[in-house]
Amino acid sequence: MLRAAAAAAAIFPARFAAAPALAAAEDLRSPLLRVLGTLRGGRSSVLLGRMARFCSNSSDIEAAAAAETEAKAEDATVAEGEADGKASSAIVPTNPQIEDCLSVVALPLPHRPLFPGFYMPIYVKDQKLLQALIENRKRSASYAGAFLVKDEEGTDPNIVTGSDSEKSIDDLKGKDLLKRLHEVGTLAQITSIQGDQVVLLGHRRLRITEMVEEDPLTVKVDHLKEKPYNKDDDVIKATSFEVISTLREVLRTSSLWKDHVQTYTQHIGDFNYPRLADFGAAISGANKLLCQEVLEELDVYKRLKLTLELVKKEMEISKLQQSIAKAIEEKISGDQRRYLLNEQLKAIKKELGLETDDKTALSAKFRERIESKKDKCPPHVLQVIEEELTKLQLLEASSSEFNVTRNYLDWLTVLPWGNYSDENFDVHHAQKILDEDHYGLSDVKERILEFIAVGKLRGTSQGKIICLSGPPGVGKTSIGRSIARALNRQFYRFSVGGLADVAEIKGHRRTYVGAMPGKMVQCLKSVGTANPLVLIDEIDKLGRGHSGDPASALLELLDPEQNVNFLDHYLDVPIDLSKVLFVCTANVIEMIPNPLLDRMEIIAIAGYITDEKMHIARDYLEKNTREACGIKPEQVEVTDAALLALIENYCREAGVRNLQKQIEKIYRKIALQLVRQGVSNEPKDQEALSVTANEEISSSDGAAAKDEILKDSAVEDASVTNNIVNPASEEANEVNLANEAVVHEVHTTEAPKEDNVSEGKDTDGAKEGAADKTIEKVVVDSSNLGDFVGKPVFQAERIYEQTPVGVVMGLAWTAMGGSTLYIETTKVEEGEGKGALVLTGQLGDVMKESAQIAQTVGRAILLEKDPDNQFFANSKLHLHVPAGATPKDGPSAGCTMITSMLSLAMGKPVKKDLAMTGEVTLTGRILPIGGVKEKTIAARRSAIKTLIFPSANKRDFDELASNVKEGLEVHFVDTYSEIYDLAFQSDSGTETS
Repeated sequence: MLRAAAAAAAIFPARFAAAPALAAAEDLRSPLLRVLGTLRGGRSSVLLGRMARFCSNSSDIEAAAAAETEAKAEDATVAEGEADGKASSAIVPTNPQIEDCLSVVALPLPHRPLFPGFYMPIYVKDQKLLQALIENRKRSASYAGAFLVKDEEGTDPNIVTGSDSEKSIDDLKGKDLLKRLHEVGTLAQITSIQGDQVVLLGHRRLRITEMVEEDPLTVKVDHLKEKPYNKDDDVIKATSFEVISTLREVLRTSSLWKDHVQTYTQHIGDFNYPRLADFGAAISGANKLLCQEVLEELDVYKRLKLTLELVKKEMEISKLQQSIAKAIEEKISGDQRRYLLNEQLKAIKKELGLETDDKTALSAKFRERIESKKDKCPPHVLQVIEEELTKLQLLEASSSEFNVTRNYLDWLTVLPWGNYSDENFDVHHAQKILDEDHYGLSDVKERILEFIAVGKLRGTSQGKIICLSGPPGVGKTSIGRSIARALNRQFYRFSVGGLADVAEIKGHRRTYVGAMPGKMVQCLKSVGTANPLVLIDEIDKLGRGHSGDPASALLELLDPEQNVNFLDHYLDVPIDLSKVLFVCTANVIEMIPNPLLDRMEIIAIAGYITDEKMHIARDYLEKNTREACGIKPEQVEVTDAALLALIENYCREAGVRNLQKQIEKIYRKIALQLVRQGVSNEPKDQEALSVTANEEISSSDGAAAKDEILKDSAVEDASVTNNIVNPASEEANEVNLANEAVVHEVHTTEAPKEDNVSEGKDTDGAKEGAADKTIEKVVVDSSNLGDFVGKPVFQAERIYEQTPVGVVMGLAWTAMGGSTLYIETTKVEEGEGKGALVLTGQLGDVMKESAQIAQTVGRAILLEKDPDNQFFANSKLHLHVPAGATPKDGPSAGCTMITSMLSLAMGKPVKKDLAMTGEVTLTGRILPIGGVKEKTIAARRSAIKTLIFPSANKRDFDELASNVKEGLEVHFVDTYSEIYDLAFQSDSGTETS
């Protein structure tokens, strides 16, 4: 121990010599003050060998009263030994025996330059370079040059780069690496090598002069010294004092720097101005290029100035850090204080009996909810609720399981267990409501009345699953609301179009974050009864995704045998849905999976014929639209001819949705026309306000201002009425009666100016004069219909008054209803053995096969009727089905194709006003088809008098309404021979109209 202490005293004489000074400064609190206390100075100048210390009670720097030792020589150096290796970042005195190091191995520093007197650990990945450093250390020439790496061109030094850039530096060799190094670096002593980690100790500045060896990179260097400076210069003194003062301010706010300085004080010698500048730059967190600029600067004053900028910036950062910490601390302390006060308040209220804790209040709320339902609630549900309430009392309110249990109890207790609404089993009342809301739809109404009748006889009703299928706009969704109103049931609608997640039907498991029950549980909570009418819209458009098949999940919901114990994944208790009336809607039932379709009762809703559309437009759509637009019946008249033209030329589809849009368009234009004429349908109170406003208008601008007020009030009234009036509510009737009681004014463009010329005119006289004027009625007829709705959208489907040879009219079914189409056949060329068939018109595979069958059957029938006719054997035929842009498919055009080919083969046209449909077999049998009503409606629309249907469809045709069958001559056939006799009658029969 004594021997080691003596060796240490021999190596570090300056350190022990400075011990009295450090002991004298023990009263200084800051580590940096003790470190920088060795900086000596006098009253007028600060010399290198004199000690300066900082007063802890003052912000200024004061010189020591007396120097304890004599001033040392200006450029004297202090002997320095190797560090013990335990401190990784220490400042040590420089070694004076290093002037002979004129050629050194270059070490690239990627992040920061190394300052003299500081330790820096680096990782050397180049094994050849690492081996060279180990060899140098063994030869007691353990020195290398540490040089900062330049940034690549086009990169921002302020942006942190990844490991790719470091890897690219390791790959550089020789001249390429030399180009990437800064010229000025630091002569570093290799103090230790552990694996690939090398610890460097900076000594003095170097400048690269030339390259000696490429791998490892070895360079010749010049040793740099500071430029001479005047120690007594006031500017240098002031700058150094400001650096020390700034460092002291930073140390007061930053504990990080205090730890650094505490370590540095163990190895520091005496401070001078260059060392002070290096010290400040080295411990700052400045940009590496700014630190390199300090390293390259040899002028002491400029170096101090650069260091001052860096530590000033550090001081600002420290202040910002302190303000951020203070704000966060205030927020946290405020939250804690609020939490403690709330807890104390809860405890006080609990002691006084004013309030219970959260868990007790929640339990009381849930028990109160279920108390009224205990008699009707199933026992297994009550058992689950009691278990969850007990569990809730044992959980901490801050735990996540507490919130899960609370939400679960909330759903369990809010459901209407055994709560059923009182149904209305009055058949006549239901019939009245259904007829009020919808015209036609006799099948649907009849089925609902049957459901009510069964419920009346039994005294209770069971749930059913009904599926309404039909084209868009025929009233499938709206009839569901009317059924609920007729039955006095709550109504709930949700759409499953595009639904691809089973959890929407069955709910999520409670283990998931944000779990929720399925749609049916949400429905029961929303309506508050256990027997609502649930409308499941667009059931034919169910999706299928990675989360399961919703169609399969609906099997349990829509099965009367299974939904008695419907199990939702979230509730995990059986729910009785047997009393729920499910009404589903679909456009195409073929898109519904067969197991799901088997559970539903299908009611097909076909399209409306022209007569039905006329009734709907006149009795429902026009009336509702007129009230919604705020127009009185005496102000407008839409003739039957206009409605008929609108239906046939603009709204030919099966539904009435587009018809409603067109009627709304007509009434909007009429409303604008009336407002421009000065008509105002505002109520009396608004009219009184308008009159009061008119009386306040100045005499100079009276006429013009009154005119603007009348127009603005009329526009406002129209918009308000359009937003508020609900035709199905009683309030709408009251508004309508109030509007009829108001006297409306119809002004010409000059009328407001003539009636309101002066301010003093009597208001009552103006009203009487306006009331005497006649109301100009807007008449919409077929002649001016185009002014309101534009050009006709549809042209007549009937192209030929009398179909020519080779052309026959067929009947088709589409999702929009029924339509007529022509089958056209012509001869391309004729020659022996050239019999062939070409098909066009975007025909599907089934329709192409029907054409092949038609050619075979037609050839056999022609051979039977006219054996000498070799038309099919020697003729190339071209069969086309207009329109070419519309895809077509289906087997029902078989008999029409045969008739078209035979007409061309015999050169005879078919009977006038004839249309047919039916699938044909190779033996000539006619098979049944679908869409009888739609096809019949399409035939009536095209003024067809004679129809040919398969015999198997006679029952379907007989079920049609009498107004649909009126005026039609329908023939039901079993074989094509019967069609032949009907289509190719005598010439006299064909010519008959």
